[in-house]
Amino acid sequence: MLRLPLILLASLFLLPVTLAAQETDQEPEAAPEAPADSAPAVTPEGPMTLDRLDAIVRALDPEAQSNGRMWQFTINEVQVLIVTDETANRMRAITPVAKADEVSPEDMQRILQANFDTALDARYAFAKEILWSAYIHPLTPLEKDQLISGLGQVVNLAQSYGTLYSGGALQYGGGDSGALQRALIDELLKKGEEI
Repeated sequence: MLRLPLILLASLFLLPVTLAAQETDQEPEAAPEAPADSAPAVTPEGPMTLDRLDAIVRALDPEAQSNGRMWQFTINEVQVLIVTDETANRMRAITPVAKADEVSPEDMQRILQANFDTALDARYAFAKEILWSAYIHPLTPLEKDQLISGLGQVVNLAQSYGTLYSGGALQYGGGDSGALQRALIDELLKKGEEI
């Protein structure tokens, strides 16, 4: 697993957002009105706020560092970075996995297969010449358990790169990963017969 100073990498993600916000002096367009018969999407917990997100992250890692819009913390010895954008109502939890130029064609195929059936809510993604494990979600409807599960999946994807390529939760059927993972078990059982 790739170890990089995440706060430095985060600046690569925040710079375009900051520059875009500075380049426009226009008032944001009003959101279209929802039909009268539809209620806004509100979670039973209420909308996710940056303060609430901060409390959740600090419950997972009391030593988390933050600037109020971005958090760097550790889960299971993996550094995770959360970047938020309230204006766009988005959050992203990421951790670097490998340098893009070190990803083999075979690994690329497994990454794409895993994104179909075993990565679940997290995904492998490429940006800035790095393979990332990422969980991306709208900010305000995000529930605490969704965030925690997404963070766990980000860490599992990073740690299982090169082996099971799994978010660690359920496997969504219909893909190729189940048979590939069973092949590994069968191979190990066969090796075990020689003992």
